[in-house]
Amino acid sequence: MTTYTRRVSIWCPDWPVTTARVEAGRGADDPVAVVTANRVVACSQRAREQGVRRGLRRREAQGRCPELVVLGRDEAAEARVFEPVVAALEAIAPGVEITRPGLAAIGVRGPTRYFGGETGVLRALSRGVADIPALQGADVLIGIADGAFAAEQAARRGMVIEPGESSAFLENLPIETLAPAGTSPLVDLLIRLGVRTLGAFAALPARDVLARFGPDGAWAHRQALGTDDHPVSGRRPPVEFTVTLDLEPPVDRVDTVAFSARGVAEQFVTDLAAHGLACTCLELQALSENGEETVRRWRHAGVLGVSDVLDRARWQLEGWLSGTNRPSGGVIRVVLVPIEVVPTGTHQQALWGGQGDEDERAARALARVQTLLGHGSVLAPVLEGGRDPGQRTRLVPWGDEPLPLRSPEQPWPGQLPAPAPSVLLDPPRPAQLLDAARRPVVITERGAMPSPPALFGTGRDLAAVTSWAGPWPVDERWWSPDDARRVVRCQVVDVHGRAYLVTGTMPASGSGEPPRWQVDAVYD
Repeated sequence: MTTYTRRVSIWCPDWPVTTARVEAGRGADDPVAVVTANRVVACSQRAREQGVRRGLRRREAQGRCPELVVLGRDEAAEARVFEPVVAALEAIAPGVEITRPGLAAIGVRGPTRYFGGETGVLRALSRGVADIPALQGADVLIGIADGAFAAEQAARRGMVIEPGESSAFLENLPIETLAPAGTSPLVDLLIRLGVRTLGAFAALPARDVLARFGPDGAWAHRQALGTDDHPVSGRRPPVEFTVTLDLEPPVDRVDTVAFSARGVAEQFVTDLAAHGLACTCLELQALSENGEETVRRWRHAGVLGVSDVLDRARWQLEGWLSGTNRPSGGVIRVVLVPIEVVPTGTHQQALWGGQGDEDERAARALARVQTLLGHGSVLAPVLEGGRDPGQRTRLVPWGDEPLPLRSPEQPWPGQLPAPAPSVLLDPPRPAQLLDAARRPVVITERGAMPSPPALFGTGRDLAAVTSWAGPWPVDERWWSPDDARRVVRCQVVDVHGRAYLVTGTMPASGSGEPPRWQVDAVYD
């Protein structure tokens, strides 16, 4: 029988909110939202009670909660403010493993011997974090379980899971637990297949899961079973993959060290890739000229790219050089040590097809912009399945795996025929579509148009319609009153030769009212 490592995890919910509140001097009871690229990436509990959610645009969030305090995200500050928490963990046990600022873990085996059991470890941790100023008024949850995944879920619920009970603890959790951000194609597929809990997923034969869902599905299956303490094929890499940066003269600025570390970060990732490997957990060591040292382990949910390595180096150095226990001298050495690696599999395609120096330069430039402005500052389009042009594209942060949430290969009855419009309007613009008598164009219950369009416009000035096509009615999710949508689409060309995709939202059945028309897209 395999024995899995007992871990204690500490989780600070809404850590970007806690950090932004501390930096801005806001009270713990204020409704706060942290935004990046004009979208909410984290919000406080009071803001959630007012309807604010991650992913909302800033204006929509403020519309739901007029008293909302909107603050920008500062990832360097998140690492700096989290440093005292890490120091408290290090006082309990060495080898703290940081997933990200706000979530960290340590092994339990050593501390339990010193503190007389897991209860003693919990009490020591509680005392260690009780006096940290940044955590005053903030939630801090601690959990213990077998394995990294189960320990994180236990921490999110503030629970201690008895040895050997992690599988039973996980089985009733929703399948969305595998991807809290809600952007996993695997989780979306499992939900559509009727797999709602981790227990239902774990009950599937491992061989069939691997055959149907591939390595990612097999890894998620082991997580659901509570038997995956390490990533797939995790192993200690050979020492030749360790890279070192020596700085002469010593450097005491975080941005200068990060700029100098780009070369070794690229070497770190490239050397592993040349052997068919990618890093999922690294150890970053920094040494000052007077002998002080900081050592942290950073784990990534996926694989660490160059920008990911640099971000973690910046976070750690920001917390070290700006914290209360900052070194007395400048940094003279930075060491990157891969702790766990996985096979890379197929290589990611170049940005615009093919391989070349142009792609590499573009990748470096985009990574630099993303590092300066935040994870969601550089977006790339992903083609998805859908009926409307707006549904067929989705923007994802550059560097994330561009997997569609809805398969483009599925049949989509009512899909708009080719050619696709060249410009999508976000948001769509209200429009007028009138017949020859200057009355709004009406669509019957059977999708017929008694009077064809003669005039069209988005303002006071209307242009004559020279040609048109449609209407194409779409009746979506008619079985769900809350999500049902009845629209009709038309293509119109005005006297100036401009072509538009016009959508009309159908009124309630039997009301006799005309549709509410809007312009969704423009053909070039």
